[in-house]
Amino acid sequence: MTSTVHIVCAHCQAVNRLPTARLAEQPACGQCHRPLFTGLPVDLTAATFRKHVTRNDIPVLVDFWAPWCAPCRAMAPAFVQAAQQLEPRVRLAKVDTEAEQSLAMEFGIRSIPTLALFRDGREVARQAGALGAADIVRWLRAHGG
Repeated sequence: MTSTVHIVCAHCQAVNRLPTARLAEQPACGQCHRPLFTGLPVDLTAATFRKHVTRNDIPVLVDFWAPWCAPCRAMAPAFVQAAQQLEPRVRLAKVDTEAEQSLAMEFGIRSIPTLALFRDGREVARQAGALGAADIVRWLRAHGG
């Protein structure tokens, strides 16, 4: 029997069930037919956040950031580079704390940027401060991502 994983589409939010072996084959969404992985972080809102952290069977690394934050803007290219290295084993996502203040409050985000790693709907690790791509990958792998 082949093991399967659930992956939430970043475009239409459909939950896709795939054989684990197909993750590396650039799978497309069964509903909207767009790629499930693009090498770019997914922008999450209060409306989409829970579905991504609870329904993805792969870990989800969330960057809590704000547009006015210079360290956040400086880390953004490194986060994209990390996404290109880590997909499809990990989903990288971003939450704009200015636009989504309720999520920032719910998760007690006190400084930005803050990285939070979610597995099975629960936060399992957190790191505050800007990191380079290699440091993001290293930190994630140290926490089982």
